[in-house]
Amino acid sequence: MSPMIINLIVQIIAGIVGGNAAGAGLKNLSLGTAGNTVAGAIGGVGLGQILAAVVPALSGAAGAAGAAGGGLDIGAIVGQLVAGGVGGAVLTVIVGLIKNMMAGQKKV
Repeated sequence: MSPMIINLIVQIIAGIVGGNAAGAGLKNLSLGTAGNTVAGAIGGVGLGQILAAVVPALSGAAGAAGAAGGGLDIGAIVGQLVAGGVGGAVLTVIVGLIKNMMAGQKKV
């Protein structure tokens, strides 16, 4: 498997975990299990890709020519895990805030 596909899988899984953790920790901002999962996955991929573009060492492609394993190293995977988890949590919180603000406006 290519490093790019592995990075995407890691970002999606970390985003899902981050989104569900944020939903569990902040009950008033939770979108439900399905909503937290979707928002987390999207946020994980989004921030993971942005961070990989800004910090090329996190993409797994840095030094790929000299690496026997195809360029993936533990640092790149850990970076993608952190970026995916944070991105998933942040997007879940943002969507939860927007949902709560819109629900509050309907009561008027």
